[in-house]
Amino acid sequence: MEESPSFFVEDGYVRAWELEPADMTDHGDDELSSRTGSPDKEGRVPEERSLLHQSLAVRELIDTEVSYLHVLQLCASDIRSHLQQLPQGDLDVLFSNIDDIIKVNSKLLHDLQETAAREEEQVQLIGNLFLEFQEELEQVYKVYCASYEQALLLVEAYRMEPRLQREIQDTIEAVLPQAGSSGLSFLLVIPLQRITKYPLLLQKILENTLPDASAYPVLQRATSALQDVVTNINEYKRRKEVASKYTKVEHLSLRERLARINVHTLSKKTTRLGQLLKQEAGLVPKTEDKEFDDLEESFHWVSLCVTELKNNVAAYLDNLEAFLRFRPQEYDLDIPGGPVVQYCYLARDLQLQAFPEFKQRLEALVWQPLCSLAKALAGPQNLIKKRLDKLLDFERVEEKLLEVGSMTYEEEAARHMYEALNSLLVAELPQFKQLAVRWLGQILCTFVTLQRDLAKQVLQRAEGSLAQLPHHHISDPAFRKLVEDALGQTSHQLHAFQENFEKVLPPPTTQPLLPGAEHQVQALLSRYGPGKLYQVTSNISGSGTLDLTLPRGHVVALLQDKDTKGNSSRWLVDTGGHRGYVPAGKLELYHMVPREEELRGQARPHRDSQRQTPEPTLASVPSVPAVTQVVAVYPFVARSSHEVSLQAGQQNLEIEAPQNSSCSRKTDRWGEFGEFAAAIGSSSLGCNLGLT
Repeated sequence: MEESPSFFVEDGYVRAWELEPADMTDHGDDELSSRTGSPDKEGRVPEERSLLHQSLAVRELIDTEVSYLHVLQLCASDIRSHLQQLPQGDLDVLFSNIDDIIKVNSKLLHDLQETAAREEEQVQLIGNLFLEFQEELEQVYKVYCASYEQALLLVEAYRMEPRLQREIQDTIEAVLPQAGSSGLSFLLVIPLQRITKYPLLLQKILENTLPDASAYPVLQRATSALQDVVTNINEYKRRKEVASKYTKVEHLSLRERLARINVHTLSKKTTRLGQLLKQEAGLVPKTEDKEFDDLEESFHWVSLCVTELKNNVAAYLDNLEAFLRFRPQEYDLDIPGGPVVQYCYLARDLQLQAFPEFKQRLEALVWQPLCSLAKALAGPQNLIKKRLDKLLDFERVEEKLLEVGSMTYEEEAARHMYEALNSLLVAELPQFKQLAVRWLGQILCTFVTLQRDLAKQVLQRAEGSLAQLPHHHISDPAFRKLVEDALGQTSHQLHAFQENFEKVLPPPTTQPLLPGAEHQVQALLSRYGPGKLYQVTSNISGSGTLDLTLPRGHVVALLQDKDTKGNSSRWLVDTGGHRGYVPAGKLELYHMVPREEELRGQARPHRDSQRQTPEPTLASVPSVPAVTQVVAVYPFVARSSHEVSLQAGQQNLEIEAPQNSSCSRKTDRWGEFGEFAAAIGSSSLGCNLGLT
């Protein structure tokens, strides 16, 4: 087991120093005295003494590396495998990336041992070796150190369960007795001890290397590089602490948010707002960071893409759910035999197996990963927002520093907080964006693959039914041409029908007048004429000062078809007693019903024209079904014995439209009776679609 260096851990950060081992010094002095015959009384270290201490320092480096790697392998193999009673998530936190550390340190140890074969150049080779491994050591150890504090929290939680703590302790003592009562804490701190000891070991070798030796500058660079590694690891851990503090997405109610407001919070927010207003007014310069602005913009576009895709997939799933609820094969299509039976069988098979399986895979492989990606983006988005707040604090502190030349401890902490947060975003936001884009691309590829698999599965299941299609023998290009021609022909028919349908104007609808409204209508008619009279189609409730409140059926006279602001949706009308505005959409032209005596020729002159006196009457309820004269526009082929066939242009048809029926009864001049689908009929009232 290696000799432990003097070290301490403060707030999760590793601090270390090294005292000269007494046993190593004494051993070197005794060995040197036996060679020279007398100790150096003047205290100067001769060249042989330096070389001896250098050799001992190199031996300590290699021997302690062997012991350290052995302990790591015991942790990764024996101890971790015997702690399976712990959840896998806990094991991942406790042992973190210990496998990566073992891999890097195994390569380092192998190369260190190979330097022993070249004793004269060994020191220089060791220096070059650590310069070569600098980046790898930093990458693996900073990940472990960043999760160290979370691992300690788990250790504290295990101590609250005596039975579990006893099991863990027995397992560790059986594999590694020197761990003692410290248990897990002893194991967890070993990698932190080792990474901080590398600069000390290299420093010891450097101190015992002559300044004029060729290996001296190499060892200097290696020692400085390993010190930078330790510094970078601590800085990385500090950034991670900042990230974990501000990436938490809290869903607080208004009451909880108000409870967090205090004098300090109000002071900070007020100061930031003042700083922002001064920047917007141009009173103080605004810090420009082109590098971060570009990163933020690119990350923003990735976030928008993820959000848009999530909304589209959600709508797709809703439509798929609605599609699965629609099951036409369960209804009686009234089409006997043939392809219909095969269609119902195929539709039922797809409805019960293919489509539900596709929906399940879509939710598991596309929707859930997409939601996880959107959730993962929330943390960096919060960091970007928090950076703006910290930037305002930083700018205010910089202004004060220029004016006064000093700052308080809190202001210095705010300054360092911004620098750490900005460095974290600049360093890791590009990597996170790259991972998010890759993640998003995989989701899109998965979605395309699922669609392709569904199409393939549907074609396989429908293979037997395709042979019954009337055009299954023609090629794909010919079939596409056939479909395009059929769609074009149908489109042309619909267009022609639309033109014919627009020529058939609906009859004027007459609503019953309100009781006692005849005199009011007569007065409006005599004053404004029939072309200005309109009837209210639904109740109007006025909301403004000049708006009128009118019941359905009330007759008014139009004064102006827009209001004073030019709004054509509000008309100025006269009710015969009041004037005001009403919605234009709730008015329709009033159609007078002439009285019977007026039809016999009784009329009165008005402005050299004949005007009929309105006689509004209540709509009468017919005692017999209404019969309408129609003409067939499209042909209709009877599908059963109770239906009759029609030819396009057949005239003198009379239809009777029963209430709540999708079919109409028809009689023609030959006395035939039958039913035809009302969906293809159109009367002079414009209520059906195939007759006129």
